[in-house]
Parts: sequence; C-alpha cells; structure tokens
Amino acid sequence: MESRGHSNPLLSFSSFIHQHCLRLATRLDDTKRALAQAHRNLLSPKHAHASTATLGPHHVSKSLAGTSVYTVSNSNNEFVLVSDADGAKSIGLLCFRQEDAEAFLAQVRSRRGELRGKARVVPITLDQVYMLKVEGIAFRFLPDPVQIKNALELKPANKGGFDGVPVFQSELLVVKKKNKRYCPVYFSKEDIEQELSKVSRATRGPGVSQHIAVGSLEDVLKKMEMSERSSGWEDLIFIPPGKSHSQHIKEINE
Repeated sequence: MESRGHSNPLLSFSSFIHQHCLRLATRLDDTKRALAQAHRNLLSPKHAHASTATLGPHHVSKSLAGTSVYTVSNSNNEFVLVSDADGAKSIGLLCFRQEDAEAFLAQVRSRRGELRGKARVVPITLDQVYMLKVEGIAFRFLPDPVQIKNALELKPANKGGFDGVPVFQSELLVVKKKNKRYCPVYFSKEDIEQELSKVSRATRGPGVSQHIAVGSLEDVLKKMEMSERSSGWEDLIFIPPGKSHSQHIKEINE
C-alpha cells in the first residue's frame, strides 16, 4: 500500500494525474477472488502460528471496517490502474473524496475511449483494501486535501508537505465498553473536534486542538503490524468520516 503527500496540500487532481499517471491500464485480476484467497491464507496453520506474537492482518483489517474510499472500475468490476512514468509499475488509485474519484473517471474516459460509458466510480472499504495489500496488490491513496491542510496546521514543523493520509487521535476520547478498550482514530479533524467538544471543559480546558495528535494512516498500520498483542495498539479503531466513535463502536458490535 503506497501513499505520497503533496508539497502543496491543495494540489489539484488534474495536476496529480499529470505528474504521476501517464498511462492507464485495466487490472485483469478478479478482486473477489483475491479477497477470498487472502482470507484462506489467514486461516492457514502457518499464518496463524506466525501471527501469534504480533497483531495479525485479520485484526488490523477489522479495525479499518466501515470506512470507504473510491476508485474507478470497468464494466467487469476490474480496477482501472494508473502507471508510473516509465510504465514499470501499475497501481490502483484510491480517493478519500468521491469528487476526486469522479475527476479520475473523467480522465479515464478521455484517455481510454473503449472505457467511455463503461467505467464508473465504485466504493471499496479500507478493510478490503488492506486484505488486497496483504496479497501484494499495490495501491496509492489520494488524501482529502482539506485534511492535509488541517494536519499541516497541527504540525507546523512539516511545512514542506505531509507524507501519507492524515489521521487524528486524542487520549481524551479513549473509552472502555464491556471490558474492552477503544482508542478511536479519525480521518477528519472536524470529526475529532466535534467529539472533543463533548468532553467536559474541566477535563479538556478552553480549547481542543492542543489535545489532538496527528499521524499518517500508513505509519499507524505499520506500527500495528509490528506490535505485540496486549501492547495497546490492538485498541485502535478507525472511525468512518461523519460518524461518532460511540455510533461506530455500537455498529461493529451489533
């Protein structure tokens, strides 16, 4: 799974295509078959033994459930891929904003005449993306530029750009339910600020921004993969944009 930040947080989608995506291709692999194979691998004794000490792919994948990103597929539900400048590598482009995926679709239709009218924007959940990554399928995320800007404001030391998909977390929002600890991680600064506004003023003080930590989704996933069980990293749960942590926790436990 790949991601690159932009030196300009408001870099337009068309500029991204011009800089990174010089050729379009269609993936021939069947996504459902790849996901099925990933789950079979998870159930194999060899995999189960290897993941006893650390958090396994199944746990990491489960923490991502419920959040959708958007990409473009053809009429056979195959990903439309983008290629690097020399055409040596093809990747799937995953957009956190549907409007960026719509712009990607427009580029696809303009460059690949045979896909005109047949290509469409489709959602795919992050847990599915993660399992495809486990199978070796490469993706690149296109973050929400608004959240890139928010992340840079919280981490002014990174003025040159933000590398990855911004995620936001606060220790004030850690909750315990039914003897289980949940540490919510948000994709939207606005969502976490809304949640922090519900915390008593006596606990959080006059503001909320000072209680928000920002990192990248890619770094968090790597740390989860390398962490041992009962290390605290297994408590992380990613909250879909627009939802509260209480709403999401309730939904995944139903």
